[in-house]
Amino acid sequence: MAPYNLSRGISSKLIPVRDLQIHYLEAGDSESPLILLLHGFPELSFSWRKIMVPLSSLGYHVVAPDQRGYGQTRSQNQTASSSPVTFNDDLTPFRMLNLVHDVVALVFALGHTSAALLVGHDFGSMVAAHTALIRPDLFAKLVLMSAPFPGTPSLPFNVSKGPRNAGVGGSYAPSADDLLASFDPPRKHYTTYFASPNANHDMLNANEGLHSFLRTYFHVKNADWRHNDPHPLTDASQLSRLPHYYVMPIDATMPEAVTHMASPHPTTDSESAWLPDDELVIYATEFGRTGFQGGLNWYRCMKDQRFMAELSLFGGKKIGIPAMFLSGQQDWGPFQVPGAFDKTREACPQMKDENVVFVAGAGHWVQQERPEDVVAHLTRFLQSVA
Repeated sequence: MAPYNLSRGISSKLIPVRDLQIHYLEAGDSESPLILLLHGFPELSFSWRKIMVPLSSLGYHVVAPDQRGYGQTRSQNQTASSSPVTFNDDLTPFRMLNLVHDVVALVFALGHTSAALLVGHDFGSMVAAHTALIRPDLFAKLVLMSAPFPGTPSLPFNVSKGPRNAGVGGSYAPSADDLLASFDPPRKHYTTYFASPNANHDMLNANEGLHSFLRTYFHVKNADWRHNDPHPLTDASQLSRLPHYYVMPIDATMPEAVTHMASPHPTTDSESAWLPDDELVIYATEFGRTGFQGGLNWYRCMKDQRFMAELSLFGGKKIGIPAMFLSGQQDWGPFQVPGAFDKTREACPQMKDENVVFVAGAGHWVQQERPEDVVAHLTRFLQSVA
């Protein structure tokens, strides 16, 4: 396994956690209060490289793991040369409750009984939100980045008095597949594509090569791509306004969708200066070695009613700790599901107005595009009175 290209002050380690050998990056004194950083898709612990040392200089133990299915984290009985995760593997380890269990177990494995801050980006935001919801005793504060948390699935309410009434709690958007297929031209949702059997093969074997595909994918979701002009959507009929990396042509693969969007696609570092080629190669090398299926299985579980139904155990429960939402101004992520951002405020009643932040000059990869701004906002939040 190729080492990550790490800055001074960041070390790379392995630790046994449950059924995993978790690989994580670390900065700061391990006896200091913990800050835990959870990446999204298609990312790695490496995605936090620009903010770890600045946060540790404030007096924190900063840890960013490769989460289950990603990077150099692997099963306890798996060697570095073992076969990667496949579509036919057991899906249950990738369900949300098990991902939360990984996070809680990692805190204890690191020698902590609590954490000063839990931060999640992209799909990591969903994991962080559920972790804080289920174990608020372990985390003092929560930051959700780039992806909203609409609350847990609802439970039927007051059914003794007639037909099923509205549920208690939040909900996840129902499948929009039929609606999107009726659009002209017909579309499909990216989560449906990510849950399909061919997504991993398509992305690993993109016509332009894996490195170029990742360059384009990162490019079209960042502030450098001038067509990103996000805004709230009022209802599902407006989903066609989303870029193709969220709402795709129905017959397209993800490489085809993003290459068409960005054509001519970026080829030089100057077009995405925040991700120079010597850093992009880390992503290409790791995903080329492991494939994307581990991360794609998270999306498959999100689409599987078996695993969503068990989360209704927490229907109506709110996140009971101070929270921040932080995203880039050019990021469609907060608005990809109509109404989800508003539900995030409802699910996080301790999220103050000043802690809803949209960083200028940043897109979806905000902690990589504008790390100084992100550190400044996290510092303010850490130092604020609960």
